[in-house]
Amino acid sequence: MGRCYTISQIEVALSKKWYSFFVVTDGTADQSHAGGAPPLRVDDVAPGPAVALDADAEVTGAGSIADVYLAARIPVPPHGYTVLKIAEMLQSEHLQALPSDVKRKSILVALDAAGVPVDEVIRDAVARDRALDTYERVLEQQIEDIRAAKAAENQRLEDEVAQRVAELRARIDENTRQVGRELEELQAWRVRKQREETTIAEAVSHFVSENPITTAPSAEVKGETDVR
Repeated sequence: MGRCYTISQIEVALSKKWYSFFVVTDGTADQSHAGGAPPLRVDDVAPGPAVALDADAEVTGAGSIADVYLAARIPVPPHGYTVLKIAEMLQSEHLQALPSDVKRKSILVALDAAGVPVDEVIRDAVARDRALDTYERVLEQQIEDIRAAKAAENQRLEDEVAQRVAELRARIDENTRQVGRELEELQAWRVRKQREETTIAEAVSHFVSENPITTAPSAEVKGETDVR
């Protein structure tokens, strides 16, 4: 028999304020609860390691609180008295304004009437708390794994970029050298051309009044000194 709770109700449960009504964690019972048994110690009621998550559970930061409890296989008892139910009761208009001791006694009366030992509620609360802690640790580990994997991938990409840039730089340099060689050959050819034209002009000068042979140096090729 499941029941839906709002986010605000869940946050109330997660605040752990309910500990002050039923349990203590430092081994010293709160004596302010006059007329009733002192709060229980958590270690006596719910000993044990952290709650494990289902191996097939999808752990994601986008998951809901309900997904956490589902992944931890935390059952809802047939009587329905989970710590979330208690948190809801404590926030009701009938109990909210009452003193803490009265709230505690009222909840204990309700549990006794339903035949639910308070130990069960405490175990449910601790199980949910441990499940949330475990879920958080798994999320943190996943993020660390992703960060390490992405850092390694980024380094590989940086290496590829550097290698590609080096290859392109080499091609640019080779293109520049090739143009340089062509320009050197052109310049050498110009020298030979001018020498040949001078020879021709000298030979023909004996037969004409105006020499038709051009012997002036050719203009440089536009941009021949820069190919970038």
